[in-house]
Amino acid sequence: MDIRRFKSFVVIVDTGSITRAADILHIAQPALSQQLAALEEHFGTKLLIRSQQGVVMTDAGAELYRHAQIILRQMEQAHADVVAAGKHLAGRVSVGLTPFSGAATLSFELLAETRRRHPGIMLHLTESVGQTYSQMLMNNRLEIALIHGAGPMKGLRFSPLLREDFYLVAHEKFGIEASDAPIAISVLESLPFLLPPPYNFVRRAVETAFSRSRTNLTVIGEVEVIRTLARAVGTGLGATIMPKAVADRIVSEGTGPIVSRSISPKIEETLSLCVSEHASLSDPAAAVQDILRELTERLKQ
Repeated sequence: MDIRRFKSFVVIVDTGSITRAADILHIAQPALSQQLAALEEHFGTKLLIRSQQGVVMTDAGAELYRHAQIILRQMEQAHADVVAAGKHLAGRVSVGLTPFSGAATLSFELLAETRRRHPGIMLHLTESVGQTYSQMLMNNRLEIALIHGAGPMKGLRFSPLLREDFYLVAHEKFGIEASDAPIAISVLESLPFLLPPPYNFVRRAVETAFSRSRTNLTVIGEVEVIRTLARAVGTGLGATIMPKAVADRIVSEGTGPIVSRSISPKIEETLSLCVSEHASLSDPAAAVQDILRELTERLKQ
């Protein structure tokens, strides 16, 4: 089996189009179609369904995609290991850090610490709101992820690292006084809130807490960029509720007089380190995982 066919297949799936994949791979479209036909002939089954809208994987195609990702990564790692034999850890490691969590505050430190300890490792960091990290792990597009939730989920291994408390962050103009005492959810009904979209783990946790407290939640805007959220909260456009690490960042980046308060009843979620059950971590990935555990431990302080 020509390893290039696996790479071509992955690019076709990722782009959703044989035409776009041919442009990216600098291959004539008929030649790329022949590679796909050869793969389907080899496995004796249809791998992709083609239409005017693009291509969609069959069940068999999804299995091949997952295995192709593993094979291609192993080839990359084999090359890196041979080149770096007897020198130092080397290779590419992909890590997903879930947005609107303490994980998202670790990206720079993870990059800097990995570079300091293992300069041969090329770290690929993702903080995406539009992709499901669990699916990316199972498809081997990610090796490690810090995500909300403690599992279980078939095909993934969860290692809970910490519980994140959620905090209200609001401009002083809303009449919220600074205090170490938690503020009751029931008194927040009149506040206008800026939150992530409904599919976000943080949004679901906040909605659940308000529902259990029989308190109306008024969402006036959905924001997926923390810097924009900090500016909006700092100018009094609306309040927000975020895990403490993100709340602290909003307070530090905001320009106005901002108050941060814990909440009662408490809103909290588990932050877990997550890896695939089907693919063992390479030595470079294991080293990055150790650094990530160390950095996450600091969030407890």
